[in-house]
Amino acid sequence: MSRGVLVRFLLVLGLLAGCVALSLNKEPNLGLDLRGGAQFVFQAEGTEETPANAENVDKTIAVLRGRVDALGVAESTLVRQGEDRILVELPGVSSDEEAQEAEDQIGKTAQLTFHEVLRVVEPGTEPKKEGNLVLPSDQGDTLEIGPTKMTGQEVKGATGTQNQDSVDYVVKLDFTGKGGDVWADITGEAACNPPGDPKRRVAIVLDGEIITSPQVDPSVGCEVGIRGGATDIDGQQSLEEAKELATLIEGGALPLELKAVSDRLVGPTLGAAAIDASIQAGIIGLILTGLFIIVVYRLVGAMATIALATYALLAYAMLLALNSTLTLPGLAGFVLAIGMAIDANVLVFERAREEYAEYPSAGLRRALIVGFNKAWTAIIDSNVTTLLAAGLLFFLGSGPIKGFGVTLSIGVIASMISALIVARVLCELAVANRPVQQRPAISGLGNVGRVRTWLDKSDFDIMKRRAAWIAVSGAALLIAILGIVVNGLNLGVEFTGGRQLDYSVSKEISIDEARDAVEEAGFPTAVVQTADTADFTVRTGEISNEEEQAIEDSLAAIGGEVDKIDDQTIGASLGEELRNNALIAFGVAFLAQLLYLAFRFKWTFGVAAVLAMFHDVILVVGLFAWLEKPIDGIFLAAAMTIIGLSVNDTVVVFDRIRERWYASRPDDSFKAMANRAVIETVPRTINTGLGTMFILAALAVLGGDSLRDFSIALLVGLIVGTYSSMFTATPILTYFQEKWPMSRVKKEKVARDPEDSGAVV
Repeated sequence: MSRGVLVRFLLVLGLLAGCVALSLNKEPNLGLDLRGGAQFVFQAEGTEETPANAENVDKTIAVLRGRVDALGVAESTLVRQGEDRILVELPGVSSDEEAQEAEDQIGKTAQLTFHEVLRVVEPGTEPKKEGNLVLPSDQGDTLEIGPTKMTGQEVKGATGTQNQDSVDYVVKLDFTGKGGDVWADITGEAACNPPGDPKRRVAIVLDGEIITSPQVDPSVGCEVGIRGGATDIDGQQSLEEAKELATLIEGGALPLELKAVSDRLVGPTLGAAAIDASIQAGIIGLILTGLFIIVVYRLVGAMATIALATYALLAYAMLLALNSTLTLPGLAGFVLAIGMAIDANVLVFERAREEYAEYPSAGLRRALIVGFNKAWTAIIDSNVTTLLAAGLLFFLGSGPIKGFGVTLSIGVIASMISALIVARVLCELAVANRPVQQRPAISGLGNVGRVRTWLDKSDFDIMKRRAAWIAVSGAALLIAILGIVVNGLNLGVEFTGGRQLDYSVSKEISIDEARDAVEEAGFPTAVVQTADTADFTVRTGEISNEEEQAIEDSLAAIGGEVDKIDDQTIGASLGEELRNNALIAFGVAFLAQLLYLAFRFKWTFGVAAVLAMFHDVILVVGLFAWLEKPIDGIFLAAAMTIIGLSVNDTVVVFDRIRERWYASRPDDSFKAMANRAVIETVPRTINTGLGTMFILAALAVLGGDSLRDFSIALLVGLIVGTYSSMFTATPILTYFQEKWPMSRVKKEKVARDPEDSGAVV
């Protein structure tokens, strides 16, 4: 064993030991679907000037989100019920004391106040006199501010907009008559200080937090102030930022009093049977994947399987370290990332097989190290593009979408550590043994494999029929779009809103029995929970009274007499805001992938990959439209993941095309090089696809209804993405090459000792 391998082995042991220690000493945060939590309903009461209508209640919800975030509760739900009620669900709140504390914090009336700024201070500084406050500002410094000069009751409205005579984004405030006079006094006093002086700023505070602290414009005169009952707050970086600030100001200014209508502790939205089945599916899928990798890659496959087992520990420890919330879609994201770890190992092993076939006398260990080095760029590019998609889920999504983005990011990073560090150390130790070196067939690297040998002999010319392949993709795309147009999209309750029904029954039945009864009534995607104020809570989409009666009858068949305790209309928890964010996320994802690939390859590669991604996502959406499957938050997470899966396959093929093109002769055609690259990556594509399919198939068969749809979407996305990388993206790229050719750049090969190669550690 070389010194370098020994050092890496000890580092791996230390890393795993730290993960074990963290896992044993910290409890995970579980989402409402796995653990249950508290559920509150608040009644909004307005005034004649500000009625408690849907528009004003939605603005109030924007303020409440900040309060819920301050409680440290992740994956929470805030949704309007009817016109003037607000439903709040907080996962993990398990005691009456915690519930009461949360209710008091959420239900208090929003406090919007205006203050003069006295000075900039260091964090932790005590205020000079009673009534002053020391708070961090929106500009990154800490301010001491004076007592309240004006409250939000003097604000008539706030609007985020763009100035017509400039590119600046501003928030326009309108005050009442009295408010306009007070604002003139505040700004007049501030204007007596020179520009740049902190005292020239005015602080606007919401719930004890400075949300903006603008400086009075130099054109405003001392003791004159800003008059007219209106003002502009400039300095916003975007229209969205301006609108967000306006919503906070207007929401905080609303005199809507929130009264608690009900509070209760609810059980998890998923039954124990569904959770257990999902865990079993993950274990079974992992075992099948490990066996498959061992059969194909023998000894190094066994080492990679051991490394995959460490992936679960790494991912779980990272989840705990980041204090993230674990939900069932998040678990699916972790399982999905196993496929990415498999892909990295398969890429390395296929490269190592090629190297050993060309230089058998150099030995297995050298072939393995070269395999890691040659696969490095493809692994990094494919994982970075997946992380881009995951990051966009986090920043542009909300609720379960945001949570899935976090867990997918954790899973990708953990899979890279597992594949590139743990697996490398174990594989190097395995092939360094003398018995293995004398019998290379045992290692799994002794030959390129039957599939590759057959493909090399057959000499398929896929690019010869490139027009036909693009035509097939186009036809499939038209069929998918037709399904969306004809059937429309079956939007789930998260998008459409619906009804929440509370029932009590005379006989004791389990929550799983109640779920089965609701499913038999024709509502397989309904959310069924236990509650302390009723036996069961059922949340469905928009249903008629006859359909509601069908649910009652189905429950009565097993639960005896049914008493409907409550019947509420609920709003869409993932409504217009999420739909807009999802569309933005898709658009930004496509642009981010294009720019990254343009930087790493050439812009033609980026455009071809994005077109293939668009093709893959539309096909999956179209399939769900034809099958009338629900489009919900979990499906959106799947759709965004398909972007990562699609570009992952495409990047691997493109990486080989680039390598082949740079090393080709002047008389070699790009189309021939592209065809050769596709043939060479087929074994990797098949082995990675089958390894991932074992996991997804197990989840589809054994998982619950929502997870089953999620798994089906990813299975279809994986199949379509595998097809499109070879038969859509690559043919498109060859046409682009004829129009906008990529230069043939020769790379200078620098001799280096494989023993000193540590690029991937």
